[in-house]
Amino acid sequence: MNLLIISQYFWPENFKINDLAECLVEKGHSVNVLTGQPNYPQGKFYSGYHFFSPRKEEHNGVKIHRVPLIPRKNSSRFQLLVNYLSFVFTSCIYTLFHHKKYDAIFVFATSPLTVAFPAIVYRWFYKSNTLLWVLDLWPESVRSAGNIRSKAVQNILTKMVKYIYRRMDKILISSRGFRTSVEEKGVASDKIYYVPNWAEMLYEQPDNTDREIYRYLMPEGFKVMFTGNIGEAQDCEALLATAEYLADAKSNVQIIMVGDGRKKSWFEDEVEKKQLKNVHFLGRYSAKDMPNLIVHADVILVSLKDEPIFALTVPARIQTALASAKPIAAMLNGEGAVIVHEAKAGLTCNAGDALTFAENLQILSHSSPEKLQEMGSLGRQY
Repeated sequence: MNLLIISQYFWPENFKINDLAECLVEKGHSVNVLTGQPNYPQGKFYSGYHFFSPRKEEHNGVKIHRVPLIPRKNSSRFQLLVNYLSFVFTSCIYTLFHHKKYDAIFVFATSPLTVAFPAIVYRWFYKSNTLLWVLDLWPESVRSAGNIRSKAVQNILTKMVKYIYRRMDKILISSRGFRTSVEEKGVASDKIYYVPNWAEMLYEQPDNTDREIYRYLMPEGFKVMFTGNIGEAQDCEALLATAEYLADAKSNVQIIMVGDGRKKSWFEDEVEKKQLKNVHFLGRYSAKDMPNLIVHADVILVSLKDEPIFALTVPARIQTALASAKPIAAMLNGEGAVIVHEAKAGLTCNAGDALTFAENLQILSHSSPEKLQEMGSLGRQY
């Protein structure tokens, strides 16, 4: 098939869509990606990229078409709005001149959902089958993460989401908890398909030749590792409180933060201010480095804020932890916690419950290596 993927984010930015695009190429499909200039999460263009170039490039057989956009910069609400709208505008303009018919169009719908508009333009012209993979539920996530309480704004966003959904041939949902919200916006149940996230093969079949290189980065003690975006959704305030409880208990649990994001600087400042020695920031690493970091963890940490939208969400790091055969310590509600329980792969507590989370980490730190290995194995099987 001749396929077009539309995603505001793509290689060298680290997103699941990179893995999917390359896998489709390996299966013999022709894959084109319409995307922006890479600037996530630092907020500035990656080295070698700027507003206008490069327009076309190829990576592992995937043909990439880039459009100009305004970078995220400091990721303020205004700057993010400008970033989102600039991609929608330039990508829609691009579709008017990119006269090529595709067998199917696949929209990778993390925030913002406005990424679907260029797909709608393509659909008008070429009647291509169009699939929307919903990874971030709108307008619920905007209301929670953006703290937008205005009824008027919420009504506008809801109408926009309904408009987008009606113009898709299929809606794919990454969490079973998304179904009700999608159906409430007028989508027939037989048009909705549950397509969960996955872990890249490099986690299931890691190349451990370089694992010792990363050992020196690890602190002494029981290593609890967080990987991915360090943002508002991850409830860094609760993680900070957890670290304080552990420090007061003189625990040997060490929290290791691998990644970057809007909340990282705040978290680092608070750790330094409180003189906590049990939180370590390793920075951001590429996807290929992650298995060799994770192999040194005793437990993988997963957290989300106590918001209704996040109870419906399954963070992708859960699949990563399961595939890595590592136990999970989760501080979250809803669908993500259900998966950990179903898999018997670790311990969970309610979102925001820092004290119970600290106690769970203590329990895991005192568990036998055989018990931890059993949890990891059950997770891998799940």
